[in-house]
Amino acid sequence: MQNISLDWNQIDTVLLDMDGTLLDLHFDNHFWQHHVLQRYAELNQLTLAQAKALLMPRFHAMTGKLEWYCVDYWSEQLQLDIAALKQEIAHLIAIRPFVVEFLDALRRHHKRVIMVTNAHQKSLLLKMERTSLDRHFDRLICSHDFGYPKETPEFWQLLQQQEPFVAANTLLIDDSMPILRAAAAYGIAWLLGIQQPDSQGALRTDTEFKLLQSFNDIIPSAL
Repeated sequence: MQNISLDWNQIDTVLLDMDGTLLDLHFDNHFWQHHVLQRYAELNQLTLAQAKALLMPRFHAMTGKLEWYCVDYWSEQLQLDIAALKQEIAHLIAIRPFVVEFLDALRRHHKRVIMVTNAHQKSLLLKMERTSLDRHFDRLICSHDFGYPKETPEFWQLLQQQEPFVAANTLLIDDSMPILRAAAAYGIAWLLGIQQPDSQGALRTDTEFKLLQSFNDIIPSAL
């Protein structure tokens, strides 16, 4: 277990990712690695193995691009109603342990709390309807509104214009290493990854950034 020490007196703004950070990534992994493949196979009269062989390379080719996160893009590409398919397994959407307690503590300590997500607006809406997490945030920011994913410097420049923050006094928690690298390059001083984004997946062993095991470990107490 990594020792994570945050000086909450130095942190004014908290930027939080959604999928794999606040929410269990199991929903998204199951959706793209199983549910979409099954529905695509049924539509095109393929075996599951054939659908996987066709689609997985297409998914990997879009990794880190805005299209990868876009419900409308994949609906058009695959001729499937991706938003409706997500509704079919919406019962798998789950908040990670101690997230609500963490968010409540941030509000008590008057931190500005912003969700920054690459999720498409339709996915964001579904997940907020299921979890009501939006009530804990000062603002929700979707990268699709900017036209750039969080992996790019352009996203952070536009975020700065829309939501002025002091990089030296800002914490970002995100399960994506490329996104953490982009934030570090922009100058954000406080950065944490997630040790197990998918509750049913393996523990990560990356050492580039400190990895958070539980939000309970960083809940601010008396400042």
